[in-house]
Amino acid sequence: MKNLIPFCLFLLMFSCKTSVKTESKPITITSAEVKDVVTYLASDERLGRNTGTQGIDESATYIENQLKSYGVKPYYDTYRDHFKIGETNAFNVVGFIEGTDKTLKNEVIILGAHYDHIGKAKIVEGDSIANGANDNAAGTSAVLAMAKYFAAKKTNKRSIMVALFSAEEMGLLGSKHLAERLKSENLNLYTMVNFEMIGVPFKDRDYEAFVSGYDLSNMAAKLNEYVGQNLIGYSEVSKKYSLFKRSDNYPFYEQFKLPCHTISSCDLTNFDFYHHVDDEIDKLDFEFMASLINKMIPAIEKMSATETKEIIMYEE
Repeated sequence: MKNLIPFCLFLLMFSCKTSVKTESKPITITSAEVKDVVTYLASDERLGRNTGTQGIDESATYIENQLKSYGVKPYYDTYRDHFKIGETNAFNVVGFIEGTDKTLKNEVIILGAHYDHIGKAKIVEGDSIANGANDNAAGTSAVLAMAKYFAAKKTNKRSIMVALFSAEEMGLLGSKHLAERLKSENLNLYTMVNFEMIGVPFKDRDYEAFVSGYDLSNMAAKLNEYVGQNLIGYSEVSKKYSLFKRSDNYPFYEQFKLPCHTISSCDLTNFDFYHHVDDEIDKLDFEFMASLINKMIPAIEKMSATETKEIIMYEE
């Protein structure tokens, strides 16, 4: 019994230390809930979520149900923002979380991601379904996670629009439609933050994600300032391949001429399965994704609360 006392004291000290550490750094979004979203969207049953298919319709319904369960209201009469591609019916899914400040709530931050993918790809070992886990069920999961947080916490002083785009893979058609519609409706846009392919971490960078169009505004600098760390950086590859113009931020930039950027942890140097049938959930790092989302939430929170619009375009 005497020899057990020091051992029991050690266990007690270790247990207390672990508890304190967990309580001081609460996890807002878990890797499990992020994985649940990606698993549904990137399953074989969705058949690659090509625009105009049953898989994309099921995905939109899933997203709508998630938003409804969080208490996020539809921005229009319903969550679906309809548009046509020739004879094909297509739809974005758009929700709205009103800001808490009576003045700032008139300014809107858009959090966006595309939820469609290409459907089929080159057959590999009998598999032809391009599941699009990283591209872009991953980004969709981030937007839904943030929608859940802000709808529950009500800490956003500016209003937040969550926009999940279809037909990105057809040439940014969903975001183009919504950007034009919102511009015609005189939306008081502050900024647009798009999430694209955040499912894998970089291995050789001193930051966790990059922002496309880094040199066009102070968004990266402000996000890092808001979280107090070097979270968002610059990608030479992104600039080389003009990724700023290749995701759903770009139509909003074209319409509003405001800071509208994409945040991603993949500039095609650290992921071998772009538009490939092996872009599946087993390739993703869900702990990394949850960590990145949890670091982005206070940045968006601060973005929504500043007295003035601190994120601005650089003068050319």
